[in-house]
Amino acid sequence: MPYSHHSHSGQFCKHAKGTLEEVVLEAIHQGFEVYGLTEHVPRYRTEDLYPEELELSLDDLASQFDQFLTEAHRLKTLYVDRITLLVGLETEYIADADLDRLQALLERYGDRIEYLVGSVHHANTIPIDFDPETFQRALESFVDEAGASDPPASRMEALLCSYFDAQYKLLQHFHPEVVGHIDLCRLYNPSLRFADWPCVHERLARNIQYAASYGALFEVNAAALRKGWDAAYPGEDVAQMILDAGGRFALSDDSHGPHAVGLNYARMAAYLRRIGVQGLWVLEHSKTANAAGRHTQPRKIEGSWWKHAFWSRITVIDSEGV
Repeated sequence: MPYSHHSHSGQFCKHAKGTLEEVVLEAIHQGFEVYGLTEHVPRYRTEDLYPEELELSLDDLASQFDQFLTEAHRLKTLYVDRITLLVGLETEYIADADLDRLQALLERYGDRIEYLVGSVHHANTIPIDFDPETFQRALESFVDEAGASDPPASRMEALLCSYFDAQYKLLQHFHPEVVGHIDLCRLYNPSLRFADWPCVHERLARNIQYAASYGALFEVNAAALRKGWDAAYPGEDVAQMILDAGGRFALSDDSHGPHAVGLNYARMAAYLRRIGVQGLWVLEHSKTANAAGRHTQPRKIEGSWWKHAFWSRITVIDSEGV
């Protein structure tokens, strides 16, 4: 469907491209009806900056996020007759202090933040989706916990358990409306099966059940396709667990600039059809507060989502290589 709940721009994210307005205009051009603007929440420790951000101060990051909200709401008003823009953020959970600072940020901005994409991108404070070498460093950081004489699989088990424990804590604290790329932890190991480690599988099932219980949407995230997967996040095994738990899916392109708006949506649709996803959901503004006290609620898309005219348009766009 012509919806996305998760996006970034080069204006407010150093590893993305283009301005926020260019992202919005591309979404309008492609026929999106609802598009979520969700830049990353500021980080609060200099050691958590990415290489491309080293010239920035922590105050710069805080100011950049403030500027994002101002610009996002300006665009929301400017293009209200052409597209529905939702203004949110994507979370981080690097250390416990991030949760406290996010709570303070939400209290500060109030209704200007309409929803959260609840994501985890680190394990043992080390990024797990930056590049394979950094992921390996994160994996090796668990040697002391797993035991230096244990095989690598034990370190992987420790990393995965840590990831899902952090995700659970984030879900409990903030009840994000959208669960972001739930299985990002296997980005560089797409064939990895969580069921091979019972303690990992139990944690994942716990998280899915909890998020489903308060009404979260699980994003189907097309970014995995541009990163070499033959599926979107979540992979088929996790998607089936979500379906079995009565979880609800929403679409995200996780674009990092106008060039990636709607990218691989046709492939994502084919994936969803293949695994039997019959229903999709979209966030919308609501007078009734949700479980977190924010005024967005999920709405089920009526009819057969794959019959919408959007899909014929997006197939052409994908083939031209946006």
